[in-house]
Amino acid sequence: MSEIRRVPDDEVDGEEAWERLVDDDPEVYNVEAIRGDDEWQVTVWVAEFLRDDPLEDEMRQGMDKALNAVPGVTEVIEEDREIWAVSGTPSGEALARAAAGVIDGLADRAKAYIDNLRPEG
Repeated sequence: MSEIRRVPDDEVDGEEAWERLVDDDPEVYNVEAIRGDDEWQVTVWVAEFLRDDPLEDEMRQGMDKALNAVPGVTEVIEEDREIWAVSGTPSGEALARAAAGVIDGLADRAKAYIDNLRPEG
């Protein structure tokens, strides 16, 4: 699995960003954490696709628990299907690692779920 890396400042639409980009199955594995003026936004690509329980619920509960466990986090709010707003003073790297850890634990089931959504060709 590829590593979490800091995005060069000149490529960031915000104050700071960390990401994990994976060539194979990016819709499953890619995550990013971007710091804006007063909060972080953690984006989890697979969250866009997971729409059935128990997998979706497990991912959302796991993300909430993992992000809240990062030192410095004071609040986590799910802003959109695949975006969590995180307040406090956490490390962006730690947020990206926490999100990636949740996804890694669900990856096999998420890949199978997404494969079932793809039209056969």
